[in-house]
Amino acid sequence: MYDDPMPRTIPKERFHDLIEAATGVFLEQGYRRTQMADVAARMGVAKGTVYLYVESKEALFHEVARHTDCEDRIELPDSLPVPTPAPGATLQVIRKRIAANRLPGLEEALARRRVSDVRAELEEVVRELYALLSRHRTGIKLLDRCAPDYPELAAAWYGGGREGAVELLGRYLEDRIRRRRLAPVAEPAVTARIVLETAVFWAVHRHWDPSPQLVDESVAEAAVVEFVARALLPTS
Repeated sequence: MYDDPMPRTIPKERFHDLIEAATGVFLEQGYRRTQMADVAARMGVAKGTVYLYVESKEALFHEVARHTDCEDRIELPDSLPVPTPAPGATLQVIRKRIAANRLPGLEEALARRRVSDVRAELEEVVRELYALLSRHRTGIKLLDRCAPDYPELAAAWYGGGREGAVELLGRYLEDRIRRRRLAPVAEPAVTARIVLETAVFWAVHRHWDPSPQLVDESVAEAAVVEFVARALLPTS
């Protein structure tokens, strides 16, 4: 009788390393160009070893989508290899993650009838947005990178994620401008997109910039909050 070959190839605790390696390759190459051999090479193992853990590239991407930005070490699934997900299963995982990450402070601001300190309110709205983006930066970058190869994913991310945030921000700006608490702008929806993209660059994309500006995360957040506040608050 032969021993289980898995302990001689990749220790069970290295499932976490597989997901990290796959995440890095998907980020660099996108979904379509990524091959199982690329992930194996990143880990320094034979391609066949990866198949001990996941049945296919689809299964690997599904696991990456499930675990991206997880702070804890990823545990080995109960059954190996992880099977290819049913059609639509990965998309469902992504939709649930998008829906779960709301902006409650912004929603509360929209429902607020009286605003005693609009500067404090606006700064808190931007700070909440920045924190959400920063907390999920790898997942956001992954969706941006893979969306062109995955039309259904693109629709869920751009339609439900990014556009949802822009819509809420736009409504907030329109309301505060109407109340004369913020400086008027010609197109609140465009301004909302500018605010979002500014936060997205500093919270997410700068970490993958070919020539990143080395700034502490708290400093970057504070600078974005100050920039938006100065741009939108009345000067008088």
